[in-house]
Order: sequence, then structure tokens, then C-alpha cells
Amino acid sequence: MSRTGLRITTILVSVVVGIVAVILCCCILLFLDRYRSAMVQSARTTSAQSVSQVSNTVGNYLRDMTQAMELVEESMLESADSRDRLLAAFLNFRPDVVAVTSYSPSGVLLDCWSLGREPRETIYQNLSFDLNTARAKGEPYMTAPHVETIFERYYPWVVTMTAPLEPGGEAAWVSLDLSFSSISSYINNVSIGQRGYCFLMDDSGNIVYHPQQQLLYAGLKSEDTQMLAGREDGSYADDTVIYSITSVAGSDWRVVGVSYVDELVNRNVSEMIRLSMVLAAVVLAAALLTSWLLSHLLGRPLRGLAAAMESFETDADHFTYRPVGGTLEVQELSDSFGHMVLRIQQLMSTVREEEINLRKTELKALQAQINPHFLYNTLDSIAWMCEQGRNADAVKMVHALARLFRISISRGHEMIPIAKELEHAESYLQIQKYRYKNQFTYEFDVESACLDYYCNKITLQPIIENAINHGLDLLVEEGRIVVRVRQDGEDIVFYVQDNGVGMSPEQVRTILQRDPTDRTGIGIKNVNDRLQIYFGKRYGLRITSELDVGTCVEIRMPKVQEGDYEAK
Repeated sequence: MSRTGLRITTILVSVVVGIVAVILCCCILLFLDRYRSAMVQSARTTSAQSVSQVSNTVGNYLRDMTQAMELVEESMLESADSRDRLLAAFLNFRPDVVAVTSYSPSGVLLDCWSLGREPRETIYQNLSFDLNTARAKGEPYMTAPHVETIFERYYPWVVTMTAPLEPGGEAAWVSLDLSFSSISSYINNVSIGQRGYCFLMDDSGNIVYHPQQQLLYAGLKSEDTQMLAGREDGSYADDTVIYSITSVAGSDWRVVGVSYVDELVNRNVSEMIRLSMVLAAVVLAAALLTSWLLSHLLGRPLRGLAAAMESFETDADHFTYRPVGGTLEVQELSDSFGHMVLRIQQLMSTVREEEINLRKTELKALQAQINPHFLYNTLDSIAWMCEQGRNADAVKMVHALARLFRISISRGHEMIPIAKELEHAESYLQIQKYRYKNQFTYEFDVESACLDYYCNKITLQPIIENAINHGLDLLVEEGRIVVRVRQDGEDIVFYVQDNGVGMSPEQVRTILQRDPTDRTGIGIKNVNDRLQIYFGKRYGLRITSELDVGTCVEIRMPKVQEGDYEAK
């Protein structure tokens, strides 16, 4: 088969496999959509059945409570002795009845019948009876589950049914407190899936009982009961939750079942998806095998070329390209890539050399901006000293000038030890002290551990020059310059502080942004630019100043040791 025919075969096989895959995916998606709908309907049916069982159980509980209340009402018509015997027998027969109580027309507790328990002498709040509610109802009514509060150290969870009695008697109402623990236990044990549950609410959306009431009270969980209260009985499903609602016969209670789609539906759908994927894999196996064989024969050179491109992208400097074989088109692409690699590496080398030269040129240009008038003034001062016969002072000044220029040259190195830079600064201060006739003093405070590190040469001299010319020159009293050197983590920090006239905040903000034609403060901008060219924008100068107090210039640079500064 020719190379052209092989390419056409590969394309046709790929197209056929792609069409089959698309059709198969569409069929699977349609099947899964129908299957999910069926699973949702099944989950709704299961949830509705569980809720219906709970509703029937709660309804039986309420009917049983109604029958018990009828017996109690009949016993209230008997004489006191007969009533006590009947109620005692009733309590023995119905141990789930916590208490039977009667109340006067004014709501005062008259009698309490309970097995082995007497009510408190002082009842602060009786949650089982509310006079206003009893008067408003005018017929038997039932409260929501609550804690029994009329006994000492006994607080069962009960539901109270209160019924009015015939007028004319001493008692106007009778209440029956029935233990709610059996119903609550039953509701707690009902589960719809692993996380589903049931709860009771009334027609208004108030929660009567919830198995997770503590979470509700703590604000860790909420139920949208207002939305549920507005819906009819039935099952409702959204993307995540299935609600099933059933009213309890003979009451205003409604049972709500909550189940989750992800565990009742999505899990089964996930299983079906996995099964569908297996079937799809079997259907596509033959086509994929053919496609793989052809792509393996044709794609190997392309994969090799792609790997070479990735290697070149990762490390272009050290990349060596080896041409790959294959079809004519692949060989042409390989040759073009090889030429491109060589060209890019040549361009990278050229750009790198130009950047190095540009950087050196910028550094030299910045160093050349140091104002040369200092040399002229110093030589004038030496000549004046010689004319005045101060030969010894002239000799000291010449020696200081010689040290100054020897260190400035530094055999062409940009970086010198901090000790040499401090010697350079001290030589400059000695010269200026002679010129200004001892109008100022200076002091060096240096951590000895800093002396062996390296810094840019001629870093301190422009700062000191600016402090003398613009800070101390206008002072009437004696000036003072203090140079400190400290370590700060991985950095070295120089501090040049004077007690001169200071600067305003506006001057401080603009001093590092001066135009090159403005000679005022050019030395400070020179130092800052050199540091940032060499080390980066996070290093350089920070100036703090206060009028009539003085100025402090902070110079920050990284710790540089001998032998590694050339890489900076």
C-alpha cells in the first residue's frame, strides 16, 4: 500500500470509528436518561410507601389516644371514689399514659393521676395545659410533643390531649399526657435510603417532631417547611431531594419523607453507566484495535517528533535534535523542525550576548554619572594646603585620595568586599572633613560578620556626598554622619544617617525619580538604579527624613559571597 493510500485508510478508519462512537454515545445517553427517570419514579414510590406507613402508625396512635380520652371523660362523670378507682385501673392498663390532669375554669390544676408520682408543690410552667388555648378551642385538641414539667425529676416526652367537660362541675377541662417515645422511636428508625428520614409538621408548616431536632435548634440544619406546607399530598422530586407528603387522618399533622437522589437514584445510574461503558467498550473493541494498529504504524514518528518538541520547549539551550523517520510528510516536518531548532538556538545565543553587553553598558553608564567635580575640588584643596604650608595635611589628603581611587578602580570589578567599600567611604569622609574644616564628625557602626560579604562599589560615597552637600552644608552647629551595617535575614542593610536640615515628604518621594539632566541628588538615583539592575526591584534605597531633624538612607542588598556574585 502506498503512503497516500495508507493515510486515506487511516482517515477512513478514524472517521468510521468516530461515527460509531458518536451513535453509541447517543444511544447510551438516551438509555441512561430513560433509566434515570424510571429510577426517580421508583424512588418516589418507595418514599411514598414509607411515608404512608408512618402516617398510618401515627394515625393509629392518635385514634388510640382519642379512645383513651373518651374513657377518661367517662370516668370524670363518676363520683370521686369511683373515678379514682377507674383511673387507677386505667393507668395500670395503659402504662404509656404518663398522667391524667383536671383543671378548674380558671386554669388551676385540681387533680393529677399518675402511677407512683405526685405533682410538684409549685409548678412554674405547665407545658401540657394553656388556659387561653383551651378557651379558644372549645373542643378536644392536641398539643405538639413537649416535655412533661409537673413532676419532680421526671421529664418524659409526651403529647397532651385536652378536652372540655360538661359545665357546672368543679373541673372544666381534663388532659391526658401520653408518652410520645414509642412514636418518636418509630419515626427515628424509619429510613429512606442511608440518609433519608421522616418528620412531622402541621398544616401551617410548624415542625411537630423531627428526628434531628438538635441540629435544627443549633442552626446546623434547616427544613423549608413553608414550601412543603403549600403543597398537596404526594411526591415531589428536584435535582437532589425527593419529598413525600401524607396527611395524618383525624389531625392537622402531616408526615414528610425526605430522601436523596444521589443515593437512591444516582448510585444505580452510576452502576448502569459502568455497565454501559463495558458494553460500549466491547462494541468498539474491533474498530479500536484496527485504528490502534494503523495509528501505531503511522503515529510513532509523529509521537517522536512531538516528544522532541516537548524536550526542546523544556530545555532549548541543551537540546540536540535527531531527525525521525516515517512518511514523506513526517520527514519534511522533521527537517523543518530541525532547521527551526538550530535557528532558535542561534537567536537565543545572540539575544543572551546582547543582554549581557547591554547590562554591562548600563552599569558602566550609571557609574560614569558620578559627579567629577569632587576630584577638582579636592585637588584645589590640596593645592591650597600646600600654599598655606600645611604639607602634612596635604599629604594625608593625597593618601586618602589615592585610597579612594584605588578602591574605585578595583581591577574593573563591580563587586568588592564590604570592608573595602567602608574603607572607600572613610577615605571620602576624611577628604571632605579637610575640605569643610572639621565642620562635621562621622562614625562607623558595623557588624563584623558583614565585612566579608560583597557589595556594589561606590555605593556609600554618593549617599554620603548628598548628606554633606544638601544636609550638613546649611547647618550652623556641628554636623554628624553615622554609617551602620547590619544583617537582616538573607539581606545586608546599610544605614547612612545625618542630623542635617532634612527633606519634606514631597522631596523624599521625588528624589529617586529625578531626570538625568537634574544634577541634584543624581548620586542617590545612581545607586538605586545600579542596585536594581544588578539584584532586582525588591532591593535598593528607602529614604526617611524629617525637616530640621535629619535624614536616614537605608540601602538594602542581598548577601553576596566571594565567587558567586558573577552570577548575579
